[in-house]
Amino acid sequence: MQTFLSAFSCVLLLAATVQAGDWPGWRGPTGQGTSDEKDLPLTWKGSAGENIAWKTRLPGQEGKNKQDENQSSPIVVKGKVIVTVSFWPGDADRAKTQPEHHVACYNAADGKQLWDEKIPPGPWKLTDLRGGYTAPTPASDSERIYVAFGSSVLAALDMDGKTVWRKEIVPYDFDVAFAASPVLYGETVILQCDGVKGSSRLLGFDRKTGDLKWDQKRPKNNFSHSTPVIAKIKDKDQLLIAASDVLQGADPTNGQILWWCSAKGDTVSPVLGGGVVYVDSGRGGPGYAVDPTGSGDVTKTHLKWKAGTVPDGFSSPVIVGDYLYRLHNPAILKCWKLDTGEAVFSERLDGITTGSSPVATADGRIYLASGGRSYVIKAGPKLDVLAVNELGDNGPASPAVSDGRLFIKGRQFLYGIGKK
Repeated sequence: MQTFLSAFSCVLLLAATVQAGDWPGWRGPTGQGTSDEKDLPLTWKGSAGENIAWKTRLPGQEGKNKQDENQSSPIVVKGKVIVTVSFWPGDADRAKTQPEHHVACYNAADGKQLWDEKIPPGPWKLTDLRGGYTAPTPASDSERIYVAFGSSVLAALDMDGKTVWRKEIVPYDFDVAFAASPVLYGETVILQCDGVKGSSRLLGFDRKTGDLKWDQKRPKNNFSHSTPVIAKIKDKDQLLIAASDVLQGADPTNGQILWWCSAKGDTVSPVLGGGVVYVDSGRGGPGYAVDPTGSGDVTKTHLKWKAGTVPDGFSSPVIVGDYLYRLHNPAILKCWKLDTGEAVFSERLDGITTGSSPVATADGRIYLASGGRSYVIKAGPKLDVLAVNELGDNGPASPAVSDGRLFIKGRQFLYGIGKK
C-alpha cells in the first residue's frame, strides 16, 4: 500500500485541473498502471453482453479502409473517453501514403460519439509499418488533449475537439516507429524523442501554445519506444527515462539528466516502488532494479538487483505492495519480490496478449485486460485467478479505469465495462 500511495501522490503535480477519478494519460494518473478504484467488474462477456455497459465502433472501420496497428490506449477525462486511431481510406496504398490520423471522443456514460477530429500527418512516412503510426497514447489536463502520431507530429485539441495547435517534430530520425506518449508536467508537455544514436533528445513544449520551451539533446542515447514517468524521489520530482542502453533520472523542468545506470529498457515504461525503479527491455534481456537516489553514473553503486533474461513482451510492469509483476511471451506472468528480485512465480495465462499493460486497483486486484482474453488476479505471492473474460476483439491497447468502469479499446470497438 505504501508503494501505491507514494506513486499516487505525484498526481497533483501533473495538472491541477484533472479531476479525481480521471485516467488522463498513458497508464493513468501515476503513469504506472495504478488506480484508487475498488470493486471494478470481475466478469464481462462479449457474446452475452454481461457487464458491457456499451460498445461502439471505432472510426475507420467501415468499407475497405485499412487499419494501422493502433496500439494507443484510451484516456478518460471529465466524463469523456478519448482515443486515437489511424487508417488508410479505401484503396489507398499503405506503402506509399500516410494514413489519416483521428482523435475521437465518446461519452463515458453511454458510449455516444461526441466528435472526431482529423489531424494532418507530420513529415515522416514510415517504410516499416510494424510499429505503426498510432502507438502514443493521448494525455490531457482537462483543458486540452495532447496527441502524438508516428508521422512525427504533436497536436493539442480543446475538449470540444477543435485543434488548438499542431507542431511537426523535426528532425525525425527515429527507429522503426515513434511510440512515446506525451507526459504532462505543470505547464509543459514532455516528449521523449529517442532515435538513432546522435539524434536523440528530450523536448518540452508549452502546453498552451505548443512553443518549444527546451530541447535537451541526448547524443549518447540510442532509440527508445518507452514513455517516461514522473515520480517523487527524496521529495523532489524526477522524470524516469528508459532507453535501449540506459535508465535515467532527469529534471522534468528542463530535461537535464541527474543520474544514469547501464540498463536496457527501450520499449516498456519504468515503475517505482519499494525504493527502486525497475525496467527491462521488452525485446528480451535482463531486468534491472535501481535505487534512484544517486547522481551521475550509478551503475556500480545503485544497482540493487538484476533479473535473468525476461523474454520479449511489450507490456509494462506493475508493482503492488512487495511484489513486481511482469507479463511477457509466451503468455507468461512473472512475479518477483521487489526488495531482492527473488522469483516468486512464473505462470502461463493462456490466450492473453502480452502487448496490453496491467492495472492494479486499491483493493488488491490486478486487471490484465484487453479487447481479447483478459484475466483478473488477486495480488500476492501466488497466482490466484479471480476471473477470465473474453471480448473477441483482441488488440494491444491497455485499459483505462474511471468511475467504476474499465474502458477497453479493441481492434474494432471501444467498450465500457461496468453496470448499465
